[in-house]
Amino acid sequence: MTTFDVQPQRQAVPALSRGVLPLFVVVIFTSALLLFALEPMFAKMTLPVLGGSPSVWSVAVVFFQALMFGGYCYAHVLIRWMDPRRGALVHVALLCLAFLFLPVALRAAGAPPTDHDPTLWLIGLFAASVGVPFFALSAHGPLLQAWFARSGHSHARDPYFLYSASNVGSFAALLAYPFVIEPLFGLRAQSQGWAIGFVLLVAMIVICAFSVFWRSGGAAAIGSRIEVETETETEAEAEATAPIAPAAAMIWVALAFVPSALLVSVTVYLSNDVAAAPLLWVVPLGLYLLTFVIAFRARSPQAQTKFENRLSIAQPWLSAIILMIICIGSFAWMTLGLVTHLALFVINALVCHAALYRLRPPARHLTFFYAAMSLGGALGGAFVSLLAPLLFSSLVEYPLLLATALFCRPGAIAEIRAFTASVWAKVASATIALALAAAALGLLAPVDLGYKLLAGAIGALLLLNWRSAGRTAIFGVAATIAILLLQTFTPGRESFRSFFGVHRVEEARDGKFRTLAHGKTMHGAIRIRNDDGTMVTGKPLPTTYYAFDGPLGEAIAVARRTSGHGKLNQASFIGLGTGALACHVHEDEAVTFFEIDPLVVWLARDSGRFRFLSDCGPQARYVLGDARLTLAQQRTKSDIIVVDAFSSDAIPTHLLTLEAFELYVRLLAPRGVIAVHISNNTMDFADIIGRIATELGLYAYVRRDMAVSANESEFRSPSVVAMIVRDPAQVRGLLENGSGLWRIETAAHAPLWTDDHATILTAMLAKLRLEAANLAIFK
Repeated sequence: MTTFDVQPQRQAVPALSRGVLPLFVVVIFTSALLLFALEPMFAKMTLPVLGGSPSVWSVAVVFFQALMFGGYCYAHVLIRWMDPRRGALVHVALLCLAFLFLPVALRAAGAPPTDHDPTLWLIGLFAASVGVPFFALSAHGPLLQAWFARSGHSHARDPYFLYSASNVGSFAALLAYPFVIEPLFGLRAQSQGWAIGFVLLVAMIVICAFSVFWRSGGAAAIGSRIEVETETETEAEAEATAPIAPAAAMIWVALAFVPSALLVSVTVYLSNDVAAAPLLWVVPLGLYLLTFVIAFRARSPQAQTKFENRLSIAQPWLSAIILMIICIGSFAWMTLGLVTHLALFVINALVCHAALYRLRPPARHLTFFYAAMSLGGALGGAFVSLLAPLLFSSLVEYPLLLATALFCRPGAIAEIRAFTASVWAKVASATIALALAAAALGLLAPVDLGYKLLAGAIGALLLLNWRSAGRTAIFGVAATIAILLLQTFTPGRESFRSFFGVHRVEEARDGKFRTLAHGKTMHGAIRIRNDDGTMVTGKPLPTTYYAFDGPLGEAIAVARRTSGHGKLNQASFIGLGTGALACHVHEDEAVTFFEIDPLVVWLARDSGRFRFLSDCGPQARYVLGDARLTLAQQRTKSDIIVVDAFSSDAIPTHLLTLEAFELYVRLLAPRGVIAVHISNNTMDFADIIGRIATELGLYAYVRRDMAVSANESEFRSPSVVAMIVRDPAQVRGLLENGSGLWRIETAAHAPLWTDDHATILTAMLAKLRLEAANLAIFK
């Protein structure tokens, strides 16, 4: 005699009503909908506390993945080791406990730290605010599938199809949030609506539990054990009851690790170069979940093989293209570049998830399988968000993960194991040659030429071997190492990393300038060498967006001229960059910089890199922390407030809301000026600022300075600046002398951005309208 867990098809469970399957589908769909609506909603609530940093979303993803792993383990414990009715009661009790945390709101003790990395503080904020509701919801995917597997329904033998219902719900939430929920409802209404949905879900969970464990008279006892004759045990049953091999579990974890880590990497890339906003967070996450829906679709073995073979063709080709783009460091058409990155992400995720579906265990091990997948997901997110910033000074993990994904291609590992000595010799020779070429190019060739030559070599090496999964994977790793070596050996280039992003300091224009860049956006430059190669001495001139006759310089001059006392008693600058604005302030004028990133302050104050502060603003004062929080603690009125805070190309949206401008106005001197640097590749904020100015009884103007100065010493960059004043007479002279300053007239049609309700869709559409209008003028 032997003892084992009862298989669903062998249980003596009375036939339940036809409504059981639709009920479970609706409940699983609704649970996933609430789960993935909570992520962007609460992350958006948290953004203003930490300056709108994209890292907020990265940490949020890690937290939610870790909590989901905990929820899957909790579901596994309920299914494997608890009496079914008692387990159901425990889970309902947990859901009721979550009522104490409704409606969803920030529950934090004190402000975030400014003297060290705020990651742990942020994780504590998430745990205290939404930890219990999210944990309870995260268990429903495997838990409800396991309940259904013991329901006696005709489809109970293989309940994995319900995982698609879960992912469709998740995808629907992520699609609805930026396009429906966020544009139509403020955060307060979102929180209240989410709480109502959660209460309704709990009621449906109770109905599910009753329909399986009480309506059937207790016959569907999950985990109940009976004795059967060994002789009657079929081969299928023996396979179903066999224990999970450790190697199989490790493969599940690894296959879940790679796409999860790539998810966070791609999201960081998008958030850094466009905006830290739910619209751009949910695109990669939505695609990630969609790959589960596609991969976990039931197919015949032949169709599954054909599906994976098609993925194997697309993966090496797209990988070659993306690695070449990373090597060069730019792409001529940004939109096409983003689409290509996302396309490769989808292919890599499908490769891994299709393999997971192919290797799935029988339904008896369903909860353990999902727990292993969730562990891999949590580890992948933790690697990118928590470990990589400590190990790497740039986004090295992204190309490393792309190379790792090539090992997940079907047959890659087996092919590598089967390599003969001669094949390994050829691979080793090509790898060494590529590495040496990268180092030589970094030392000898011009920077742009070196990267282009290496990009061509990488593309050729991968594409010539695309049919061989093993060689493609190894050459992908070799290409990544070569890129890192070229970056390491390239003189005049430094990379620094903090919670708020990656900052690059590098020389430009034949070594005449040193620039500071965040992501792909330059945030300032200083001239370091003359045309004859000698070092520049004397007081530095502000460059790029900060030229004396540029829009920001113009705003500062207006504030000084109209202040009533001929100087700036107090200047408040939000955002430090290289510190170039310090050169606009006179020695007898007080200036305070409000900066959230301690690394930026360290770089700007290092006179060996940038001399603006040391030579122009030794009297400058620095305040660390989010400007909305730190500026509110000031008591001195400012003659000018400049908002020049960027996260790569993105302006933190919480600095552009009605409440933010109410703060600026409260701290503004009677004849003061507010200047907002709103240059952006994908969004236009002029109408939004104009609407806020109208709401506050102020006057808003914009200057779009598209000219690039012929004066080499300025390194002039195009810029767009909005200027807000109380009295239009303050800017009358600029309007009359044709400076390019224009009154914002279309503000009445723009939406009013508030802390409760602001969506970047309006700013993106405004940018499209502006570009269309400019194109029409040129035609």
